[in-house]
Amino acid sequence: MSYAFHLTHTDGQARRGVLTTPHGSIQTPVFMPVGTQGTVKAMTQRLLEEAGAEIVLANTYHLHLRPGDALIARRGGLHRFAGWTRPLLTDSGGYQVFSLTDRRRVGEEGVEFRSHLDGSRHFLSPESAADIQANLGSDISMVLDECLSYPVTREIAEASVARTARWARRGRDRFLRIRARAIDATAASPLLPEEPVPVNAGQVQFGIVQGSVFPELRAGSADRTVDIGFEAYAIGGLSVGEPVSQMYDVVEMTAERLPAAQPRYLMGAGTPADLVECVARGVDMFDCVMPTRNARNGQLFTSTGRLNIKNAAYAEDDRPPDGGCRCYTCRTHSRAYLRHLFMAGELSAAILNTVHNVQFYLDTMGRIRDAIEFGRFDRFRQVFHQAWSLQPLNS
Repeated sequence: MSYAFHLTHTDGQARRGVLTTPHGSIQTPVFMPVGTQGTVKAMTQRLLEEAGAEIVLANTYHLHLRPGDALIARRGGLHRFAGWTRPLLTDSGGYQVFSLTDRRRVGEEGVEFRSHLDGSRHFLSPESAADIQANLGSDISMVLDECLSYPVTREIAEASVARTARWARRGRDRFLRIRARAIDATAASPLLPEEPVPVNAGQVQFGIVQGSVFPELRAGSADRTVDIGFEAYAIGGLSVGEPVSQMYDVVEMTAERLPAAQPRYLMGAGTPADLVECVARGVDMFDCVMPTRNARNGQLFTSTGRLNIKNAAYAEDDRPPDGGCRCYTCRTHSRAYLRHLFMAGELSAAILNTVHNVQFYLDTMGRIRDAIEFGRFDRFRQVFHQAWSLQPLNS
């Protein structure tokens, strides 16, 4: 299957569609569980499939360092290596590298950094980010961008936006060279010695919009990124400490500047409320570690809000975590049992909690899609916030 995106329904700014990739189709809006090391923590591939996950995100930085993207390429790519037959998205590694505050140095050519594993030196450039993801063979790759923390001065953000645009052009050029060779082995422009032979000839590349919380910088970044021409566009650099209301404002104004006929991906923002509110602002794709990380810390997401399973109040509670949930955990186990497992430090606590949280996120996206399809998204949005004991939010 070739890459394609088709919008099927709209309801206000909310959109429902189908994203087609070489490894299958994805119903949007979609939530992508995060598989940092080529696996979603505390989940097997079979559990993900049973939950209905249609796409998983894998981490370029971590897989490059261990076991190595070249090794994965020799094993036939990440799909084959991990035993995951459905679509994969790989990030560029930029966020992880920039989070190594005292271990990296940014320059025009790229970022020099020391591995968090053994302190060894590495260099990530727009070109090498494209190379690594070609080796991994994901269906969707991300261009390298410069990520900023919050707060940041306008001057620093402006310089970062300009560098991100220059990197985007370089990353796109490299990606197109690699893809041309993958599609046509007799291409007139041969690979350079350091360029990989791509595992997945159908791989596409998304551009990333930056600009912190400055509307004019976001607008400029969106326009420059769209001018380069990617298969789709992501909104990066949010959910890093800025007020939630400000994040929503930036998402809305940025999404409005992105092509309506292509997917819009909000990177790394993912409370349940974020999913609902950013779908309302035109976003199609999401990822976040929250459902898996919170599960391992004993926090479950339910249809009526968060549930901290370690609380003593659940020691003799025979109810399932969420009576309306269809996951294995809720069909089989009580809050009392889950609390016992967590307090005892059993590995099964992380597994059962994660099964539930991932199912909750995927089911929430399913309900969002249904609401858009039947023209009831605004009503769904209000009911959702009321169930979570929140004041309904307005666009």
